[in-house]
Amino acid sequence: MERAVFSSLADVERARGTRIASAWLTVTQQLIDDFAAVTGDRQWIHVDPERARRESPLGTTIAHGFLTLSLLPSLIAQCVSFPTARMSLNYGFERIRFVAPVPAGAQVRGAFSIEEVRAIEGGAQLTWRAEVELRDAPKPALSALWLTRVLFAVPGGG
Repeated sequence: MERAVFSSLADVERARGTRIASAWLTVTQQLIDDFAAVTGDRQWIHVDPERARRESPLGTTIAHGFLTLSLLPSLIAQCVSFPTARMSLNYGFERIRFVAPVPAGAQVRGAFSIEEVRAIEGGAQLTWRAEVELRDAPKPALSALWLTRVLFAVPGGG
């Protein structure tokens, strides 16, 4: 997997529309359980494999939608780099859709493309089309328009 490297606003603008993907990640039951412990969301469909086997149409537990969403920063960090950035931050979302469930044991990866670039003082506001893809599935688990901001270091060491 090759990383996309953006050192300037011009680099970001040139990459508009280019698809960038992370490595595959297995969503384990332990990851789901850990997320449930942190958030307090302990619905049986997430944390009770025995009941899910009996009662869920999928026959297994599924990851929380917000767990899938929370994977975006680590997934994009695998495939995108801003080596000259002094700061990069989340700015919000225009749209988030939980398109398909993520069964325990499934493999997911992030797929990203820059939809819009807006210059801001010292950097850029980026709108990313972000999808969390499920291996061997016809549709993604998550689709979102994700806003981030990156501030580039001032030439000469600022």
